[in-house]
This record gives sequence, structure tokens and C-alpha cells, in this order.
Amino acid sequence: MQLFDWIILIVTLLFIVIYGAWKTKGSKNVEDFILGSNETPWHVVGLSVMATQASAITFLSTPGQAYHDGMGFVQFYFGLPIAMVVICVTFIPLYHKYKVYTAYEYLEKRFDLKTRSLAAILFLFQRGLGTGLTIYAPAIILSAILGWNLTYMNIIIGVLVIIYTFSGGTKAVNVTQKQQMFVIMSGMFITFFLILHYLPNDMTFTSALHIAGANDKMNIVNFSFDPEEKYTFWSGITGGFFLALAYFGTDQSQVGRYLSGRSVRESQMGLIMNGLLKVPMQFFILLTGVMVFVFFQFNPVPLNFNPNNKAMIEKSAYKGEYNALEKKLDDLSEDKKVINLLYIDQLNQDYDNPILRKELVALSNKEKDLRDRAKEIILKGDSNSETNDKDYVFFHFILNYLPKGLIGLLLAVIISAAMSSTASGLNALASTTAIDIYKRNVKGEKSERHYLYATKFFTLLWGIIAILFACIGTLFENLIQLVNIIGSIFYGTVLGIFLVGFYIHKVQSKAIFYSAVVSQLTIFIIYYYAIYIFPSGEEKLGYLWLNFIGAMLTIVISLLLQWTIFRKQKAINE
Repeated sequence: MQLFDWIILIVTLLFIVIYGAWKTKGSKNVEDFILGSNETPWHVVGLSVMATQASAITFLSTPGQAYHDGMGFVQFYFGLPIAMVVICVTFIPLYHKYKVYTAYEYLEKRFDLKTRSLAAILFLFQRGLGTGLTIYAPAIILSAILGWNLTYMNIIIGVLVIIYTFSGGTKAVNVTQKQQMFVIMSGMFITFFLILHYLPNDMTFTSALHIAGANDKMNIVNFSFDPEEKYTFWSGITGGFFLALAYFGTDQSQVGRYLSGRSVRESQMGLIMNGLLKVPMQFFILLTGVMVFVFFQFNPVPLNFNPNNKAMIEKSAYKGEYNALEKKLDDLSEDKKVINLLYIDQLNQDYDNPILRKELVALSNKEKDLRDRAKEIILKGDSNSETNDKDYVFFHFILNYLPKGLIGLLLAVIISAAMSSTASGLNALASTTAIDIYKRNVKGEKSERHYLYATKFFTLLWGIIAILFACIGTLFENLIQLVNIIGSIFYGTVLGIFLVGFYIHKVQSKAIFYSAVVSQLTIFIIYYYAIYIFPSGEEKLGYLWLNFIGAMLTIVISLLLQWTIFRKQKAINE
């Protein structure tokens, strides 16, 4: 980090915070604060929806995911465009028809207060965890690699977000996310083309794809029906569809973005924009990670990208054993570079040499074996160490290979992404707490200004809670997976409630409430026995299926309960 990098980083972040607070100050009432006076144009709705989902975890974890596992993760998003169409046709018109402030307000109009409260509480629990994680994820990476204090990083990111979210509510979130998306995508495009520039001079983009393909990084679509496979075409189309439908259709952090649209049409256009751009954006971020992998076929690579592990081993009795593996990796890296250059030369002559391809695969397997042995040594040095280094890959490249100034921009990208997701989370948590919990249960008549101040207070409160959670969080196997796992555990049940409300008019409040409770408890049990107790890679069920199972359980059980209630009532009447 040079002085120029610090200037770029600080100026970018301060501009976003000050601009957001100044542009949107002075909310007159709750409608201003939560719905932004319904003045948001469609393109800002679309950018805000994209920025809410594109957290810092996306830009830290996704390239690392592609570096290790290839492009297959893009299948996770295959169901998203279909979900956008369903939400535009059904969800948005109903939300606007009932003039709701939050998604859960609709559930009381359709069912009753306890169903609304149950859905709101499930949302508050999972989004509270998720918002803390959006602060914690970039903070732990930045602190590990730059040596910054983790607690201070959590507080700084949290406070920056609280300032403008407290000041302007939804308007501030939407306005700042427009700036943040510009910073984020500019930084990613510059980085991508720099990676291509850093590759050997006689190497084309097509050659880079060939090298990635030879190492099984370009397997984009997997049509396997194996439920243990995390990412397949079928899990993306079904589980990914239900997750997207639940996230964009029932999660207030997203619903709040398009409820602020000028009209039903503007809200729909914003979501369609997201549906058209989201998959290409994720594909591009994954491809950036694959290009980082290709880059490291010609450049030195660490045995483990997490610098904390290297520092710990240097002070342990296993230093010599670890250094011996590093020497083997250095020698292997030289062999890789030679074979890859030979392979490029053959490709330039329009000949894809199968012998060289096999040699590349063999060298990659040897490197994987060295990395696995290194992980065993790390665990011997400290059994609590996090050996999975996917979240550190992209950051290692940024700090060691990007030019002066661009490091500051990429740090601004990561922190901006953290701020955009955190701001949406805080705004949604505050809105839901104020409207669905506080306003619905407070006694006596209160003024609009009272509820405005209450919503601002809850913004501050949830901001503090998110910072506290971030300060006591622990790093999981892969951050982007953790966020989606938390969502998958809760989203299916909530989505099932909404789908019954929208499409199955015969099911009434009692049936849907108890079916949701049973469904959520069942999902907890399935998650524990099929996913949680198994080591990574050995799970008996891909977590995306939890969304589908939760929604289907809620729907089926509610139908059975309603039929039972109907039969009992019929028997009594007879």
C-alpha cells in the first residue's frame, strides 16, 4: 500500500458516504425513509438490486472459488432470470396493490398477524446474521493480508454504512449503490484486462482458455443428477430458482429496493435488468478467477494463500517440513511454466497436443497433493487454523501484482461492496422491525414522525448488532457459500408461505402457520444430518436443495392441514 493507494481508497469511500448523506438528508416521514417517496427510476432500481446482492464476499470469494473449482459455480445463478419473471408477474403487482412498506405486511392482509410475525422474525434472524457477515468477510481478509486490526476494520466499515443509512434511509441506499456499482465494475474490468496483459506476450485469450480447460476449470455445465454434487444444472434451475425467488421476492433487503420504484412498471424493469445482467456479471467474475489461475501457471504461487498460516508455521516446530514442501512447489512451478509455454507454442500452430495436456493435468495433480500435505502440516501446527484459502487467492494477486493506485481502487471495490450489502441489510432490518414488529404491537396512536424516529433508531441498533456479530464471527470454509447456506436454511419456508398466499387461496391462516413451523424445524434437522455433520465435500445433499425442500414442505403440509381442518368442520356441520 503506497501513499497513492491510500489517497484513492480514502477519497473514494468518503465521497460515497458524504454524497449519500448530503443527497438524501431530511426524510419527512416513514414513507420517505423506507420507500424513498417512490421516486426511484428503473435503472437505479436495477443497479441497487444488483449491488445489494454483490457483496464484498462476491468479489473476494468468487474468484477464489473459480481458481480452485472452475466455472461450475455459475450454475448457481441459472434459475435467477426465471425467478425475476415470476416476481415481476406476481409479487410486484400485489405488493403495489396493497401499498405495503415491507413484504411481510402482505402476509397479515392475506393470513393473520402471527403468520406475518413468524415470517418477519425468520427474516430478522437470517438477515441479521448475513449483515454481520457482510461486514466481517472483507474485514478478516483485509486484516489478515494488510495487518490491519480486525476489530477496527469491522467498526470502520459498520460506522461508514450507519452514517448515510441513518441519514437518508432507502434513498441513501439507492443513491450510494449507484456510485458503488460504478466503482466495483470499473475495478473488476481494469483488473481483468491487466491479468490478460500480464500473460506471456505470445499468449492469446483463446490460449488462456485452453490452459484453463486442460486443468478442468472451464466445465461450466454439469448435468449430473447426483444430489451430493453442490453445483449442477438441475440444482441451479430448481434450488437456485427457489433461492432467487425467495431472496428477491420475500427478503426485505431486496423487496425494499424495488418497492421504492416510481411505478409497478419501473420496479419490473429494474428486476428484469437484474435478471439479464446478473448471470453475465457472475460469469465474468468467475472468469477473472480462472484467468488468475492461468496467470499463476507462469508466476510463483504460495503453498497456502492465507498469510496467517505461513506466519504461524514459521514459529512452529514444523517450519522445516513446510519449507521443504515450498521448495518442491517452486520446482514444480518452473516445470509448469515450461510445459505451459510449450503448450502455447503448439496452440499457436493450431495443434492441441494431447501429450502436453496430460502433462499439465499431472503437474496440477502434483500441486494439489503438495497443497493438501501443506494443510495437514498447518493443522499439526495449529488445529484451529483455517486451511481453506479460497477467500485469499484474489487478494494475494491484487497486493502482489497490481500497479500502484489500482491496489487502492480494488480495496475501495471490496469495501464499497461490503458497504452496499450492509446498507441494504440495515435498511431492511430497521424497516421490518419498525413496521412489522414495533408498529404492529405498540399501544396507542403515534405520529408519523414517531415511527420515522423509531425506524432510524432501529437502523442504529441493527448497525451496532451487525458490528458486534462481525467482531465475534468465525471464518467458515468459504464465505460466499456460508452466506448462501444461511439463506437456504430459512428462505424455503418463507417462500412457501408467500407462494401459498399468492396462488393457493383455499389455504387459511391456521394451516399455513403450523405448516411453516413444521417445515422450518424439518429443514434444521435435514441440514444437520445431511450437511452440517459431514466434512466439506462429503455432504449428502447440496445445500441449494434446502430452498426447494423448504418451499415444497410448507406448501404440501399446508394443503394437508387445510384439508384436515375442512374435513373436521364438515363433520361438525353434519
